[in-house]
Amino acid sequence: MKHVVVVGAGFGGLAAAIHLRRRGARVTVLEKNDHLGGKVDQWSAGGYRFDTGPTLLTMPDVVRDVFSAAGVRLDDHLELVRLDPLCRYRFADGSMLDASDDPAVMESRVAAFSPADAGSYRRFLEHAERVYGAAAEPFLFTPFGSLRARELVRNARMAPAVLRLDAFRTLHRAVASFFRDPRLRQLFDRFATYNGSSPYLAPATLAVIPYVEFHFGGWYVRGGMARLASALGDAARSAGAEIRTGTAVERIESASGMVSGVRLAGGERIAADAVVCNADAMYAQEALLDASGRSRTSRRAPEPSLAGFVLLLGVRKRFEQLAHHNVFFSGDYEGEFRALVGGGDVAAEPTVYVSVSASADPGHAPAGGSNLFVLVNAPHLGGRARWDDGGRSYRDLVIRLLERRGLEGLAGAIEVERIITPDLFATRYNAYRGSIYGTSSNSMFAAFRRPPNRSKSLRRLYFAGGSAHPGGGIPLVLLSGTMAAGLVAEDLL
Repeated sequence: MKHVVVVGAGFGGLAAAIHLRRRGARVTVLEKNDHLGGKVDQWSAGGYRFDTGPTLLTMPDVVRDVFSAAGVRLDDHLELVRLDPLCRYRFADGSMLDASDDPAVMESRVAAFSPADAGSYRRFLEHAERVYGAAAEPFLFTPFGSLRARELVRNARMAPAVLRLDAFRTLHRAVASFFRDPRLRQLFDRFATYNGSSPYLAPATLAVIPYVEFHFGGWYVRGGMARLASALGDAARSAGAEIRTGTAVERIESASGMVSGVRLAGGERIAADAVVCNADAMYAQEALLDASGRSRTSRRAPEPSLAGFVLLLGVRKRFEQLAHHNVFFSGDYEGEFRALVGGGDVAAEPTVYVSVSASADPGHAPAGGSNLFVLVNAPHLGGRARWDDGGRSYRDLVIRLLERRGLEGLAGAIEVERIITPDLFATRYNAYRGSIYGTSSNSMFAAFRRPPNRSKSLRRLYFAGGSAHPGGGIPLVLLSGTMAAGLVAEDLL
Protein backbone atom coordinates (compact mmCIF):
# COMPACT_ATOMS: atom_id res chain seq x y z
CA MET A 1 0.00 0.00 0.00
CA LYS A 2 1.40 3.37 -1.03
CA HIS A 3 1.96 5.84 1.80
CA VAL A 4 1.00 9.49 1.33
CA VAL A 5 1.89 12.11 3.92
CA VAL A 6 -0.34 15.20 4.09
CA VAL A 7 1.38 18.25 5.59
CA GLY A 8 -1.29 20.31 7.30
CA ALA A 9 -4.83 19.53 8.45
CA GLY A 10 -6.60 22.47 6.88
CA PHE A 11 -9.69 21.81 4.80
CA GLY A 12 -7.60 21.07 1.71
CA GLY A 13 -5.46 18.55 3.54
CA LEU A 14 -8.44 16.82 5.13
CA ALA A 15 -10.25 16.61 1.77
CA ALA A 16 -7.12 15.15 0.19
CA ALA A 17 -6.79 12.61 3.01
CA ILE A 18 -10.40 11.47 2.60
CA HIS A 19 -10.13 11.05 -1.17
CA LEU A 20 -6.75 9.30 -0.91
CA ARG A 21 -8.13 6.79 1.57
CA ARG A 22 -11.05 6.20 -0.78
CA ARG A 23 -8.49 5.30 -3.45
CA GLY A 24 -6.70 2.87 -1.15
CA ALA A 25 -3.63 4.81 -0.01
CA ARG A 26 -2.26 4.75 3.49
CA VAL A 27 -2.53 8.34 4.71
CA THR A 28 -0.79 10.20 7.54
CA VAL A 29 -1.83 13.80 8.21
CA LEU A 30 0.63 15.96 10.17
CA GLU A 31 -0.61 19.21 11.75
CA LYS A 32 1.62 21.60 13.69
CA ASN A 33 -1.23 23.15 15.71
CA ASP A 34 -3.43 21.45 18.27
CA HIS A 35 -6.62 21.85 16.24
CA LEU A 36 -7.82 20.81 12.80
CA GLY A 37 -9.01 23.18 10.11
CA GLY A 38 -6.10 25.58 9.62
CA LYS A 39 -7.43 29.14 9.72
CA VAL A 40 -10.86 27.77 10.65
CA ASP A 41 -10.18 28.22 14.34
CA GLN A 42 -12.12 29.30 17.43
CA TRP A 43 -11.64 31.22 20.67
CA SER A 44 -13.74 31.38 23.83
CA ALA A 45 -13.59 33.61 26.89
CA GLY A 46 -16.03 34.87 29.52
CA GLY A 47 -18.97 32.97 28.08
CA TYR A 48 -18.38 34.31 24.56
CA ARG A 49 -17.42 32.07 21.64
CA PHE A 50 -15.93 33.18 18.32
CA ASP A 51 -14.94 31.70 15.00
CA THR A 52 -11.60 33.29 14.15
CA GLY A 53 -11.52 32.37 10.46
CA PRO A 54 -14.17 32.02 7.75
CA THR A 55 -17.71 32.84 8.89
CA LEU A 56 -19.69 32.03 5.73
CA LEU A 57 -20.14 28.82 3.77
CA THR A 58 -21.11 28.72 0.10
CA MET A 59 -21.50 25.84 -2.38
CA PRO A 60 -22.55 23.35 0.32
CA ASP A 61 -22.75 20.51 -2.22
CA VAL A 62 -18.95 20.63 -2.52
CA VAL A 63 -18.77 19.98 1.23
CA ARG A 64 -21.32 17.17 0.98
CA ASP A 65 -19.26 15.49 -1.75
CA VAL A 66 -16.19 15.34 0.52
CA PHE A 67 -18.21 13.72 3.31
CA SER A 68 -19.71 11.28 0.81
CA ALA A 69 -16.21 10.26 -0.24
CA ALA A 70 -15.65 9.22 3.39
CA GLY A 71 -18.87 7.21 3.35
CA VAL A 72 -20.82 9.53 5.65
CA ARG A 73 -23.61 12.08 5.21
CA LEU A 74 -22.85 15.64 6.19
CA ASP A 75 -26.44 16.19 7.30
CA ASP A 76 -26.12 13.37 9.83
CA HIS A 77 -23.37 15.29 11.62
CA LEU A 78 -23.93 18.99 11.00
CA GLU A 79 -26.81 21.40 10.54
CA LEU A 80 -26.43 24.02 7.83
CA VAL A 81 -28.53 27.14 8.28
CA ARG A 82 -29.43 29.19 5.21
CA LEU A 83 -29.02 32.88 6.00
CA ASP A 84 -31.56 35.58 5.28
CA PRO A 85 -30.45 38.24 4.80
CA LEU A 86 -27.21 37.07 3.26
CA CYS A 87 -25.62 40.28 4.47
CA ARG A 88 -26.76 43.70 5.69
CA TYR A 89 -24.92 46.45 3.84
CA ARG A 90 -24.62 49.93 5.37
CA PHE A 91 -23.25 52.81 3.36
CA ALA A 92 -21.47 55.98 4.37
CA ASP A 93 -24.57 58.09 3.63
CA GLY A 94 -26.60 56.13 6.20
CA SER A 95 -28.55 54.01 3.70
CA MET A 96 -28.92 50.24 4.08
CA LEU A 97 -29.62 47.25 1.84
CA ASP A 98 -30.33 43.67 2.92
CA ALA A 99 -29.05 41.16 0.33
CA SER A 100 -31.13 38.09 -0.49
CA ASP A 101 -30.43 34.95 -2.51
CA ASP A 102 -34.04 35.02 -3.77
CA PRO A 103 -33.66 36.60 -7.25
CA ALA A 104 -37.08 38.27 -7.25
CA VAL A 105 -36.63 39.64 -3.73
CA MET A 106 -33.14 40.95 -4.46
CA GLU A 107 -34.23 42.52 -7.73
CA SER A 108 -37.10 44.34 -6.03
CA ARG A 109 -34.85 45.54 -3.20
CA VAL A 110 -32.27 46.88 -5.64
CA ALA A 111 -34.98 48.68 -7.61
CA ALA A 112 -36.39 50.26 -4.43
CA PHE A 113 -32.91 51.20 -3.26
CA SER A 114 -31.92 52.74 -6.59
CA PRO A 115 -34.81 53.20 -9.08
CA ALA A 116 -32.31 54.04 -11.82
CA ASP A 117 -30.96 50.49 -11.46
CA ALA A 118 -34.25 48.62 -11.84
CA GLY A 119 -33.33 45.56 -13.88
CA SER A 120 -29.58 46.03 -13.35
CA TYR A 121 -29.29 43.22 -10.81
CA ARG A 122 -30.97 40.69 -13.09
CA ARG A 123 -28.72 41.64 -16.01
CA PHE A 124 -25.59 41.49 -13.83
CA LEU A 125 -26.52 38.08 -12.43
CA GLU A 126 -27.17 36.73 -15.92
CA HIS A 127 -23.73 37.98 -16.96
CA ALA A 128 -22.11 36.47 -13.87
CA GLU A 129 -23.85 33.16 -14.59
CA ARG A 130 -22.31 33.11 -18.08
CA VAL A 131 -18.87 33.74 -16.62
CA TYR A 132 -19.42 30.98 -14.07
CA GLY A 133 -20.51 28.63 -16.83
CA ALA A 134 -17.29 29.32 -18.71
CA ALA A 135 -15.05 29.09 -15.64
CA ALA A 136 -16.49 26.31 -13.51
CA GLU A 137 -15.56 23.09 -15.28
CA PRO A 138 -12.21 24.00 -16.85
CA PHE A 139 -10.88 26.18 -14.04
CA LEU A 140 -12.67 25.54 -10.74
CA PHE A 141 -13.13 21.78 -10.99
CA THR A 142 -10.08 20.83 -13.08
CA PRO A 143 -6.39 20.92 -12.10
CA PHE A 144 -4.14 22.78 -14.48
CA GLY A 145 -0.61 24.10 -14.60
CA SER A 146 1.02 20.73 -15.14
CA LEU A 147 3.57 20.25 -17.90
CA ARG A 148 2.28 16.79 -18.72
CA ALA A 149 1.26 16.44 -22.36
CA ARG A 150 -2.29 15.21 -21.82
CA GLU A 151 -3.00 18.11 -19.47
CA LEU A 152 -1.54 20.60 -21.93
CA VAL A 153 -3.96 19.23 -24.53
CA ARG A 154 -6.79 19.56 -22.06
CA ASN A 155 -5.71 23.12 -21.26
CA ALA A 156 -5.69 23.99 -24.96
CA ARG A 157 -9.34 23.07 -25.06
CA MET A 158 -9.94 25.77 -22.49
CA ALA A 159 -9.27 28.50 -25.06
CA PRO A 160 -12.94 29.08 -26.00
CA ALA A 161 -13.85 29.34 -22.31
CA VAL A 162 -11.07 31.87 -21.71
CA LEU A 163 -12.71 34.24 -24.18
CA ARG A 164 -15.93 34.16 -22.11
CA LEU A 165 -14.24 34.84 -18.78
CA ASP A 166 -14.41 38.64 -19.05
CA ALA A 167 -10.77 38.73 -18.01
CA PHE A 168 -9.72 41.79 -20.00
CA ARG A 169 -11.38 44.39 -17.76
CA THR A 170 -11.43 44.82 -14.02
CA LEU A 171 -14.26 43.72 -11.78
CA HIS A 172 -14.97 47.36 -10.99
CA ARG A 173 -15.32 48.26 -14.67
CA ALA A 174 -17.63 45.31 -15.23
CA VAL A 175 -19.79 46.18 -12.23
CA ALA A 176 -19.91 49.84 -13.27
CA SER A 177 -21.20 48.80 -16.70
CA PHE A 178 -24.30 47.35 -15.03
CA PHE A 179 -24.98 49.63 -12.05
CA ARG A 180 -25.33 53.42 -12.02
CA ASP A 181 -25.55 53.89 -8.26
CA PRO A 182 -22.05 54.12 -6.71
CA ARG A 183 -23.34 52.32 -3.62
CA LEU A 184 -24.36 49.28 -5.67
CA ARG A 185 -21.03 49.38 -7.44
CA GLN A 186 -19.36 49.30 -4.04
CA LEU A 187 -21.51 46.36 -2.94
CA PHE A 188 -20.62 44.18 -5.93
CA ASP A 189 -17.01 45.37 -6.05
CA ARG A 190 -16.66 43.99 -2.52
CA PHE A 191 -16.63 40.40 -3.73
CA ALA A 192 -13.03 40.80 -4.92
CA THR A 193 -12.07 40.86 -1.25
CA TYR A 194 -13.35 37.29 -0.86
CA ASN A 195 -9.96 36.22 -2.20
CA GLY A 196 -8.03 39.18 -0.87
CA SER A 197 -7.90 41.27 -4.03
CA SER A 198 -8.74 44.78 -5.20
CA PRO A 199 -11.79 45.23 -7.43
CA TYR A 200 -9.87 47.99 -9.22
CA LEU A 201 -7.14 45.54 -10.29
CA ALA A 202 -8.68 42.05 -10.28
CA PRO A 203 -10.24 40.74 -13.50
CA ALA A 204 -14.00 40.76 -14.00
CA THR A 205 -13.83 36.95 -13.95
CA LEU A 206 -14.35 37.35 -10.20
CA ALA A 207 -18.02 38.01 -10.97
CA VAL A 208 -18.29 34.27 -10.35
CA ILE A 209 -18.00 35.01 -6.61
CA PRO A 210 -21.23 37.01 -6.23
CA TYR A 211 -22.91 34.55 -8.58
CA VAL A 212 -21.98 31.65 -6.31
CA GLU A 213 -23.24 33.44 -3.20
CA PHE A 214 -26.49 34.67 -4.70
CA HIS A 215 -27.21 31.43 -6.60
CA PHE A 216 -26.17 28.77 -4.08
CA GLY A 217 -26.91 30.85 -0.99
CA GLY A 218 -24.91 31.68 2.10
CA TRP A 219 -24.86 29.21 4.96
CA TYR A 220 -23.88 29.03 8.60
CA VAL A 221 -22.81 25.84 10.38
CA ARG A 222 -24.83 25.49 13.57
CA GLY A 223 -22.39 25.64 16.48
CA GLY A 224 -19.78 27.53 14.47
CA MET A 225 -17.51 26.90 11.51
CA ALA A 226 -14.96 25.08 13.69
CA ARG A 227 -17.51 22.28 13.97
CA LEU A 228 -17.11 21.70 10.24
CA ALA A 229 -13.37 21.27 10.75
CA SER A 230 -13.94 18.74 13.53
CA ALA A 231 -16.48 16.84 11.45
CA LEU A 232 -14.10 16.67 8.50
CA GLY A 233 -11.41 15.33 10.81
CA ASP A 234 -13.80 12.70 12.17
CA ALA A 235 -14.72 11.73 8.59
CA ALA A 236 -11.05 11.40 7.63
CA ARG A 237 -10.35 9.21 10.66
CA SER A 238 -13.42 7.08 10.00
CA ALA A 239 -12.10 6.57 6.46
CA GLY A 240 -8.84 5.27 7.96
CA ALA A 241 -6.49 8.26 7.87
CA GLU A 242 -4.04 8.78 10.73
CA ILE A 243 -4.04 12.38 12.00
CA ARG A 244 -1.31 13.69 14.29
CA THR A 245 -1.72 17.16 15.78
CA GLY A 246 1.06 19.09 17.51
CA THR A 247 3.42 17.68 14.90
CA ALA A 248 5.38 20.26 12.92
CA VAL A 249 7.08 19.30 9.66
CA GLU A 250 10.52 20.84 9.33
CA ARG A 251 11.43 19.63 5.86
CA ILE A 252 9.95 17.86 2.85
CA GLU A 253 12.78 15.58 1.80
CA SER A 254 13.63 14.39 -1.68
CA ALA A 255 16.16 12.37 -3.61
CA SER A 256 16.92 12.46 -7.33
CA GLY A 257 14.11 14.92 -7.98
CA MET A 258 11.45 12.87 -6.19
CA VAL A 259 9.83 13.20 -2.76
CA SER A 260 11.10 10.64 -0.27
CA GLY A 261 9.39 11.70 2.96
CA VAL A 262 9.28 14.40 5.62
CA ARG A 263 11.41 15.28 8.62
CA LEU A 264 9.68 16.51 11.76
CA ALA A 265 10.84 19.32 14.00
CA GLY A 266 11.97 16.80 16.62
CA GLY A 267 14.12 14.91 14.12
CA GLU A 268 11.79 12.00 13.33
CA ARG A 269 11.72 11.03 9.66
CA ILE A 270 8.61 9.62 7.99
CA ALA A 271 9.08 7.93 4.62
CA ALA A 272 6.45 8.61 1.98
CA ASP A 273 5.70 7.67 -1.60
CA ALA A 274 4.09 11.08 -2.09
CA VAL A 275 3.47 14.27 -0.13
CA VAL A 276 0.43 16.53 -0.32
CA CYS A 277 1.44 19.91 1.07
CA ASN A 278 -1.50 21.73 2.65
CA ALA A 279 0.81 24.38 4.09
CA ASP A 280 0.86 27.75 2.33
CA ALA A 281 2.57 27.01 -0.98
CA MET A 282 4.88 30.03 -0.86
CA TYR A 283 5.82 29.30 2.75
CA ALA A 284 6.60 25.73 1.70
CA GLN A 285 8.85 26.92 -1.11
CA GLU A 286 10.85 29.08 1.29
CA ALA A 287 10.85 26.94 4.45
CA LEU A 288 10.08 23.29 3.69
CA LEU A 289 11.89 22.58 0.42
CA ASP A 290 15.59 22.68 -0.35
CA ALA A 291 16.88 24.55 -3.39
CA SER A 292 16.51 21.58 -5.73
CA GLY A 293 12.84 21.23 -4.89
CA ARG A 294 11.84 24.87 -5.30
CA SER A 295 9.99 25.90 -8.41
CA ARG A 296 10.70 28.96 -10.52
CA THR A 297 7.54 30.42 -8.99
CA SER A 298 9.38 30.92 -5.71
CA ARG A 299 11.94 33.11 -7.49
CA ARG A 300 9.25 35.43 -8.88
CA ALA A 301 6.68 35.00 -6.17
CA PRO A 302 3.11 35.97 -7.03
CA GLU A 303 1.65 38.88 -5.11
CA PRO A 304 0.24 37.78 -1.74
CA SER A 305 -3.40 38.48 -1.04
CA LEU A 306 -4.57 40.99 1.50
CA ALA A 307 -4.13 40.15 5.15
CA GLY A 308 -6.71 40.78 7.83
CA PHE A 309 -7.01 42.73 11.05
CA VAL A 310 -9.47 41.00 13.40
CA LEU A 311 -11.16 42.03 16.62
CA LEU A 312 -13.06 39.51 18.73
CA LEU A 313 -15.32 41.53 21.00
CA GLY A 314 -17.50 40.07 23.74
CA VAL A 315 -19.99 42.86 24.43
CA ARG A 316 -22.57 43.02 27.25
CA LYS A 317 -25.07 44.59 24.89
CA ARG A 318 -27.33 43.61 22.00
CA PHE A 319 -27.26 45.65 18.82
CA GLU A 320 -30.62 44.92 17.27
CA GLN A 321 -29.64 46.73 14.06
CA LEU A 322 -27.07 44.02 13.28
CA ALA A 323 -27.85 40.98 11.15
CA HIS A 324 -25.71 37.83 11.21
CA HIS A 325 -23.37 39.34 8.58
CA ASN A 326 -22.89 43.09 8.22
CA VAL A 327 -20.69 45.39 6.16
CA PHE A 328 -20.09 49.05 6.99
CA PHE A 329 -18.70 50.58 3.80
CA SER A 330 -16.17 53.39 3.78
CA GLY A 331 -16.92 56.63 1.97
CA ASP A 332 -13.89 56.25 -0.32
CA TYR A 333 -13.60 52.66 -1.50
CA GLU A 334 -11.05 53.36 -4.22
CA GLY A 335 -8.88 55.32 -1.79
CA GLU A 336 -9.08 52.42 0.65
CA PHE A 337 -7.59 50.04 -1.91
CA ARG A 338 -4.97 52.57 -2.98
CA ALA A 339 -3.72 52.49 0.61
CA LEU A 340 -3.96 48.71 0.98
CA VAL A 341 -2.53 47.54 -2.33
CA GLY A 342 -0.73 50.55 -3.73
CA GLY A 343 0.77 51.81 -0.48
CA GLY A 344 0.96 48.70 1.67
CA ASP A 345 -0.76 50.58 4.47
CA VAL A 346 -3.97 50.36 6.48
CA ALA A 347 -6.90 52.52 5.43
CA ALA A 348 -7.63 55.59 7.54
CA GLU A 349 -11.35 54.99 7.02
CA PRO A 350 -11.72 51.26 6.39
CA THR A 351 -14.69 49.18 5.36
CA VAL A 352 -15.60 47.03 8.37
CA TYR A 353 -17.21 43.58 8.33
CA VAL A 354 -19.03 42.44 11.49
CA SER A 355 -20.39 38.94 12.09
CA VAL A 356 -22.58 38.02 15.07
CA SER A 357 -22.92 34.23 15.28
CA ALA A 358 -24.97 34.60 18.49
CA SER A 359 -27.85 35.69 16.26
CA ALA A 360 -28.09 32.06 15.08
CA ASP A 361 -26.47 30.44 18.14
CA PRO A 362 -27.61 32.29 21.29
CA GLY A 363 -25.24 30.18 23.38
CA HIS A 364 -22.28 31.99 21.80
CA ALA A 365 -22.84 34.97 24.12
CA PRO A 366 -24.27 35.44 27.61
CA ALA A 367 -27.90 36.57 27.83
CA GLY A 368 -28.19 40.14 26.56
CA GLY A 369 -24.69 40.05 25.06
CA SER A 370 -23.15 39.91 21.59
CA ASN A 371 -20.08 38.23 20.14
CA LEU A 372 -18.75 40.53 17.45
CA PHE A 373 -16.25 39.16 14.95
CA VAL A 374 -14.82 42.29 13.31
CA LEU A 375 -12.67 42.03 10.18
CA VAL A 376 -10.89 44.84 8.36
CA ASN A 377 -8.79 44.32 5.24
CA ALA A 378 -5.10 44.92 5.93
CA PRO A 379 -2.00 44.88 3.71
CA HIS A 380 0.21 41.83 3.75
CA LEU A 381 3.43 42.12 5.72
CA GLY A 382 6.30 43.91 4.08
CA GLY A 383 4.57 47.23 3.39
CA ARG A 384 4.32 50.40 5.44
CA ALA A 385 1.82 49.09 7.98
CA ARG A 386 3.28 48.25 11.39
CA TRP A 387 1.77 46.32 14.28
CA ASP A 388 4.37 47.16 16.92
CA ASP A 389 1.69 48.07 19.47
CA GLY A 390 -0.13 44.78 18.92
CA GLY A 391 -2.77 46.57 16.88
CA ARG A 392 -4.09 48.66 19.80
CA SER A 393 -4.12 51.99 17.95
CA TYR A 394 -5.92 50.54 14.93
CA ARG A 395 -8.31 48.75 17.25
CA ASP A 396 -9.27 52.10 18.77
CA LEU A 397 -9.80 53.61 15.31
CA VAL A 398 -12.08 50.76 14.20
CA ILE A 399 -14.18 50.86 17.37
CA ARG A 400 -14.62 54.63 17.10
CA LEU A 401 -15.72 54.18 13.49
CA LEU A 402 -18.32 51.55 14.47
CA GLU A 403 -19.66 53.81 17.19
CA ARG A 404 -20.05 56.64 14.67
CA ARG A 405 -21.86 54.24 12.34
CA GLY A 406 -24.51 53.34 14.90
CA LEU A 407 -23.03 50.93 17.44
CA GLU A 408 -23.26 53.49 20.22
CA GLY A 409 -21.69 52.55 23.54
CA LEU A 410 -19.61 49.76 22.01
CA ALA A 411 -16.30 50.70 23.64
CA GLY A 412 -17.72 50.87 27.15
CA ALA A 413 -19.60 47.57 26.85
CA ILE A 414 -16.66 45.34 25.88
CA GLU A 415 -16.09 42.57 28.44
CA VAL A 416 -13.59 40.37 26.60
CA GLU A 417 -11.54 41.01 23.53
CA ARG A 418 -8.73 39.68 21.40
CA ILE A 419 -6.77 41.39 18.65
CA ILE A 420 -5.43 39.35 15.72
CA THR A 421 -2.95 41.10 13.44
CA PRO A 422 -1.31 39.86 10.20
CA ASP A 423 1.73 38.87 12.27
CA LEU A 424 -0.32 36.20 14.02
CA PHE A 425 -1.61 34.79 10.72
CA ALA A 426 2.02 34.50 9.63
CA THR A 427 3.24 32.73 12.77
CA ARG A 428 0.27 30.57 13.77
CA TYR A 429 -0.77 29.43 10.29
CA ASN A 430 2.48 29.91 8.33
CA ALA A 431 0.58 32.29 6.06
CA TYR A 432 3.01 33.84 3.58
CA ARG A 433 3.51 37.49 4.62
CA GLY A 434 0.39 37.18 6.77
CA SER A 435 -1.91 36.92 3.76
CA ILE A 436 -5.12 35.06 4.54
CA TYR A 437 -6.21 34.07 1.03
CA GLY A 438 -2.92 32.87 -0.49
CA THR A 439 -2.15 34.81 -3.65
CA SER A 440 -4.07 37.82 -4.89
CA SER A 441 -5.93 38.09 -8.20
CA ASN A 442 -4.71 41.60 -8.90
CA SER A 443 -4.00 40.97 -12.58
CA MET A 444 -5.60 39.07 -15.42
CA PHE A 445 -2.72 36.55 -15.28
CA ALA A 446 -2.77 35.98 -11.52
CA ALA A 447 -4.77 32.76 -11.69
CA PHE A 448 -2.16 31.25 -14.02
CA ARG A 449 0.65 32.12 -11.60
CA ARG A 450 -1.03 30.46 -8.64
CA PRO A 451 0.87 27.32 -7.60
CA PRO A 452 -0.59 24.28 -9.39
CA ASN A 453 -1.78 21.19 -7.56
CA ARG A 454 1.10 19.12 -8.92
CA SER A 455 4.61 20.47 -8.37
CA LYS A 456 6.49 21.29 -11.55
CA SER A 457 9.91 20.84 -9.97
CA LEU A 458 9.63 17.86 -7.62
CA ARG A 459 7.95 14.61 -8.56
CA ARG A 460 5.24 13.28 -6.24
CA LEU A 461 4.79 16.58 -4.46
CA TYR A 462 1.30 18.07 -4.62
CA PHE A 463 -0.31 21.22 -3.24
CA ALA A 464 -3.73 21.75 -1.67
CA GLY A 465 -5.19 24.77 0.08
CA GLY A 466 -6.12 28.38 -0.54
CA SER A 467 -2.68 29.32 -1.86
CA ALA A 468 -2.85 26.67 -4.61
CA HIS A 469 -5.22 26.20 -7.55
CA PRO A 470 -8.14 26.96 -7.68
CA GLY A 471 -7.85 29.51 -4.82
CA GLY A 472 -9.19 30.59 -1.44
CA GLY A 473 -12.56 30.11 0.22
CA ILE A 474 -13.90 26.92 1.80
CA PRO A 475 -15.37 25.27 -1.32
CA LEU A 476 -12.33 26.02 -3.49
CA VAL A 477 -9.97 24.79 -0.79
CA LEU A 478 -11.90 21.53 -0.57
CA LEU A 479 -11.77 21.23 -4.35
CA SER A 480 -8.00 21.76 -4.28
CA GLY A 481 -7.63 18.82 -1.90
CA THR A 482 -9.86 16.71 -4.11
CA MET A 483 -7.79 17.62 -7.17
CA ALA A 484 -4.49 16.93 -5.42
CA ALA A 485 -5.72 13.49 -4.37
CA GLY A 486 -6.83 12.79 -7.93
CA LEU A 487 -3.39 13.68 -9.27
CA VAL A 488 -1.70 11.43 -6.69
CA ALA A 489 -3.96 8.59 -7.76
CA GLU A 490 -3.19 9.29 -11.42
CA ASP A 491 0.56 9.19 -10.79
CA LEU A 492 0.88 6.58 -8.09
CA LEU A 493 -2.17 4.52 -7.15
